[in-house]
Amino acid sequence: MIFPEKSNKTLLPSILVFIVVFLFFTTNVSSEPSSANMVQAVMCESIENFQPLNPAVAFSISLGEVYCFSNFDPVVKKTYIFHKWYKKDKLIFTMRLTLSPPKWSSFSRIQLRDADKGPWRVEILDADDTLLKILRFSMVD
Repeated sequence: MIFPEKSNKTLLPSILVFIVVFLFFTTNVSSEPSSANMVQAVMCESIENFQPLNPAVAFSISLGEVYCFSNFDPVVKKTYIFHKWYKKDKLIFTMRLTLSPPKWSSFSRIQLRDADKGPWRVEILDADDTLLKILRFSMVD
């Protein structure tokens, strides 16, 4: 199809705008892969040789402390994660943990008191505040 000379001049800017918009959105729509892939997350009684010992969902107050263990493989670049500890629905504390390539395990812990009995959870979030995992557990006699 042949367009008159005037039509080509008005059509060309529209085509250029379309190409620029198309390139902008296609290059920005694809998201970067996550900088770390979580392969394991557990609550446990202790950590030994970088491994969780006695994972569980109920812990005796008499233990004195409980650990949240998280394992990442691969870790593409140095980044951070957060362990947010909640008793019932009240945030008790947040621990920022560094992850480094090529793989990394991290943990946080809480020391227990008699008043800590009841339901708990730890939310594990990445550096972008994306929730990776929720671990629910209880403190008992």
